[in-house]
Amino acid sequence: MTKFEQMEKIENSGIVAIIRNDTNHDLIQVVDAIHSGGIDVVEITMTTPGALDTVGSVTKRYGSNLLIGVGSVLDTETARMAILSGAEFIVSPITKPDVIELCNRYGKVVMPGAFTPTEILRAWELGADYVKVFPADIAGAPYIKAVKAPLPQISIIPTGGIGLNNAAEFVASGSAALGVGSTLVNKQTIAQKQFKKLTEISQKLVAAVKKAKETQAQ
Repeated sequence: MTKFEQMEKIENSGIVAIIRNDTNHDLIQVVDAIHSGGIDVVEITMTTPGALDTVGSVTKRYGSNLLIGVGSVLDTETARMAILSGAEFIVSPITKPDVIELCNRYGKVVMPGAFTPTEILRAWELGADYVKVFPADIAGAPYIKAVKAPLPQISIIPTGGIGLNNAAEFVASGSAALGVGSTLVNKQTIAQKQFKKLTEISQKLVAAVKKAKETQAQ
């Protein structure tokens, strides 16, 4: 998959589902449930044991029908292992120039983390495809809108505290897509194997984002 195709899938989806758990048990079922709900972009964090094994399994299972990425990447060694395991995009809570450079070398989408306007611009200038503004819930959607005003060229994916109650607001702020974590996939839901619930929440999120995009386009 080319980088253009990766980015197209992310922006068409509008949602990056983030999976973070204490084990990798049942993660394939979690991905299945999310995908059944209409979300086809999934990030598995490196803080989840066996994350790369799961990425490999998901890649074999879905191929190009689902875009799989790895999050919480802090160095080039991890980024390279993730890419070799099948990851199509790399996400970090911080901005590391060498991680951005490596991802661009491999032709994979890279989303470094930043917060202030200076940090966001620096990440973009270093070659980020998207800048992950984290934690987004501290400042809220008005902050994203305020940052986008002088920096409209930067594609921002806010992450942290985004769910059904505020997804539309973040879409309206000019976000390229939304990083959705524990409000969609939390450890309790996984432990209780509430896969049907995951599918239902995914469907509602997809509908909310689609409606917000349509409203924005009018």
